[in-house]
Parts: sequence; structure tokens; C-alpha cells
Amino acid sequence: MLVNRSPFPVLYKMHKKQTRSKQKQMVKDMDMAGDRREDVVIVGGGISGLATALALYRKGIRSLVLEKSKTLQATGGIIVHSNGWRALEQLGVASYLRQTADPILSGQFSSLDNGKQEEIPIWKEEMRCVRRTDLVNILAQNLPLETVRYGCNVLSIELDPVTSYPVLQLQNGTTLNAKVVIGCDGVNSKITNLTGAKAPNRLNVIGVRSFTIYPNGHKFGSEFKMIRKGDVTVGVIPMTTNQVHWFITRKYLSQEGFKISKSPKLIMNFSTESVKDFPSSVKEMVNNCWLECLHFSEYIKYRSPWNILCTHFRVGTVTVAGDALHAMTPFIAQGGSAALEDAVVLARCFARKAVVGGPGEIGSKLMVEKAFDEYLKERKTRLLRLTFESTLLGKMEETSSKLIKLLCIVLMVVLFRDLFAHTRYDCGKL
Repeated sequence: MLVNRSPFPVLYKMHKKQTRSKQKQMVKDMDMAGDRREDVVIVGGGISGLATALALYRKGIRSLVLEKSKTLQATGGIIVHSNGWRALEQLGVASYLRQTADPILSGQFSSLDNGKQEEIPIWKEEMRCVRRTDLVNILAQNLPLETVRYGCNVLSIELDPVTSYPVLQLQNGTTLNAKVVIGCDGVNSKITNLTGAKAPNRLNVIGVRSFTIYPNGHKFGSEFKMIRKGDVTVGVIPMTTNQVHWFITRKYLSQEGFKISKSPKLIMNFSTESVKDFPSSVKEMVNNCWLECLHFSEYIKYRSPWNILCTHFRVGTVTVAGDALHAMTPFIAQGGSAALEDAVVLARCFARKAVVGGPGEIGSKLMVEKAFDEYLKERKTRLLRLTFESTLLGKMEETSSKLIKLLCIVLMVVLFRDLFAHTRYDCGKL
């Protein structure tokens, strides 16, 4: 028997209760009149922003995180591969998160069109699906109080014509003068726009994700399942013995996506319609999902590898990380892990090149620029591979052309024969 859609899981309630008191202390709207000066400002309080703030803090560098929402915003689950766990170990939160998510030990791909089944090799690499709320909460809890300021919407950013340092204008009227700005504000980043980057590409693929609670345990075991019929793909990823994260992708079919995205009821209708020809276990999983965590993407946005290669992603003492730097398709499940890697590499380069004198004392503008250039050089080498592989898989999902699919398959075989090579990457010590 599946859980009713409306009640919160007991385990999650307990976790929320334990963290709520600390969040109340942290969740304060920025109340500032006139001008304000800060050394390091991080725009965006999601996984990337909080991880970057924590990595800097571990190196003795304080920062101010600006989040436009009133509270922490996170829905569904996120797959973390071995490379992501190595980064989480450097941040000092891996041991806690491992207690919240069971390891995935095997994988299987099934085609309902021809009955074909294939094993998805997991090898000995660590792979778990973590609740996004657990991840953002533990990152935030390890930061000093009042590091994160909520309700702070950045309207614009520009460089001061005299000092060349960044100046941010907030919706509440505050002018924030910063020595350093790191944009972790997602795929539609205002900070990335300042660096001269082109707008991200759009993949004509719709995505839905949520998770489902099974009070008496689910029957998926510890196996990650991919099931495909026609142009619809369903992914089933066990999180614990009682929780399953799932996603649906299918080709973009109409102009109704924006309307659907605004209504949980329409998202649910779309999801149930998409899986109507799937096994009963999948239909039950979708029908009984946690409605509060349904997330709909009208298009999948991504940066192409040549966009990564040709864009500097730094202007003055401003740079970006996470999806603001490398939004990618979800088909290799590396967006979150790559953002965690960004945090470790950025903090390491910044502490080595831009800090002088006492702990956390920021050096000259030139020192900060050299630190960010070193960070971007190291990350681009890594990101070119990730974005190329994820883009090829995304094109295979999107296209109806047999020629383009064949070309993508050939490139995958030649360049990415080892499909899990990217999970063995180590971002190094903090």
C-alpha cells in the first residue's frame, strides 16, 4: 500500500523539526538601507551557492549568500556519483548524508517496445540518490549564522566605472558593493550574463520529477531502473527502503508546457498520461507521488561544450559556478556532483591565490582575477567532457533523425566507451 499524497513522511517531519529552530535563526530577510560593503558575495542559495560558501568557510573565508526565496528551496532527489561524494567529503558533510540515502548497487534498462533488457553497469562506484532538502539543509547548517540572507532578489550587477569592483542592486533598494561576486544563480543566471556568455541552448525534451513514499517498503530493491516506450523514458531510483525518486522525460509535443508548469494538477495529469502504457508498478508510483515535490521542466536547458570552451566566464572579480557555469542535460546525472566539484576547486584556488595576511583577508583585484582564472582553467578541462557526453545523449533523446542518432552513437562509442569514467574523477583536496 502506498502513502496518501498529502501527509509528510514521518522521518522527514522529524528531520524538519530538528532543523527548523536553526533555520529560523538563519532565515532573515536582508534589512539594509542605502549602500553596503561586503568582501565575498555569492548570488544564489541552492546547492551550488551553499556548497561554495561552505568550501570557502572551510578555508577561513567568510561570505554572504543572497537567496531570492524566503526559505531554502529544493524538491525531489539528486543522484550523487562517486565524484560528488569525494567533494562532499572535502566539505565535511558526506558521513551525515550517507545515513539518509541507501547505495544503488545495480541498474537495468528495459525497452517496452521490443522487450529488450540490458544491465546498466554500476561497477564499484558509489551512487546514491539524496533528497535535495537533506543536502541543502546540511550545507546551510554548517555555515555561520546569518551567512545566508533570504528574500534578497538581485535585480542587476555591473562593474563600478572607477574601481572596477562589482556593484549589485537588490529589489529592496540596497546597493551592495562587493570585492568578489560568485554567481550560483542557476541556468538563467544574471551573473553569467555579465560575463558575456550566450544564452543556454534548449533541448526539446520535457522533464517531470518527484518522489513517492512507501510506508511498508517498495519492491525496487537497490536497483536503478530505466524504462522506455516510444519517446517516453521513466527513471526509477530508490532512495531508501521506503522512498523512490523518479523522473519522466519525453519529447516536446505542444505549446502547452508553460500552462502545465503552473498547475500541479496539470503536471500530474501529464505524468499519468505519459506512463499509461507502462507496468502497473510505475503507474502506481506516479499516481501516488508526493504532489508537493512535483517539478516540471518545459524545456531542458544546457550549455554546449563549445559554449564552455569559448566563454571566459569571468569579468573582473566576478565568476560563476554550478548551473550558471555548466547547465547540462540530466542524462549522465552529473549536474549536482559537478557543482560540488566547482565549490571545492574554486575555494582551493581562491585560498591559494587571493588570500593574503590573516585568515580570510582578500588580496588585490589582480590576485582575485588570477585565482578565478586558475579555477576556470581547471574546471573547463573537466566540463568539456561532461557537457559533450551529456549533450550527445540529449540529442539522441530529442532527435527523430536516424542519421543524427547514428552519428551520436558513433561518437559515444569512440569518445565515451566507458560510460562511468566521469564518476571516477577526483576534484582533489580542499
